[in-house]
Amino acid sequence: MDLPRIFTIRERSHRIHNPFTPGKLADLGQALHLEPGTRVLDLASGSGEMLCTWARDHGVTGTGIDISTVFTEQARARATELGVADQVSFVHDDASGFVTDEPVDLAACVGATWVGGGVAGTIELLGKSLRPGGLMLIGEPYWRQVVPDQETAEGCGAGSTDDFMVLPELVEQFGDLGCDVVEMVLADQDSWDRYQAAQWLNLRRWLDENPDDDLAAEARAELTTDPVRYARYQREYLGWGVFAVMGR
Repeated sequence: MDLPRIFTIRERSHRIHNPFTPGKLADLGQALHLEPGTRVLDLASGSGEMLCTWARDHGVTGTGIDISTVFTEQARARATELGVADQVSFVHDDASGFVTDEPVDLAACVGATWVGGGVAGTIELLGKSLRPGGLMLIGEPYWRQVVPDQETAEGCGAGSTDDFMVLPELVEQFGDLGCDVVEMVLADQDSWDRYQAAQWLNLRRWLDENPDDDLAAEARAELTTDPVRYARYQREYLGWGVFAVMGR
């Protein structure tokens, strides 16, 4: 049970595995007015930057669940580095279907709603771990503008133009699912650049270090095509944000 190795190669220098910069992650924590002792569950927690920095800055406690052995170890090391290993813990496990034994104050799935089969299923999954009146965080892509054709959708990593919604429709969907949107922080093109472009340097350095690896051809093909694909399609059309919602 693990992520395919190409994921950890591509994002090996990343502390945040989504198009948020550290500043935007800090903005989100401040916007939520987190109280010391807030109990957090983070599904698909990656390298643990959200839990670790919020434990340091706001005094939250909690648990992160991630399927990647590499990212889970990085998260544990980050907790030790920031002096919050007594506040947060990280478990290597499949986040799909994971439910806590005790209710939490904040349940998050930031950028991995496939663990619940989409937004609706993820809200249902997070709700099983959430105390009444608690807060959910959903990180999700959306179209920045109407996508003109299938080629553009595929260039953004989507299967079709129907895979994502434009922002007003996504916000409306939360209401249709019985939730109030109470806060949101959105990535911008600069933060997307930092997420995507850092992957190209990771790939190139890994290729220089591992020219004979079984994944070298796949990594080379990705590095050859991804910068143009990103500049032509994804940067203009794909948005991403974290939405704080509460059940009505």
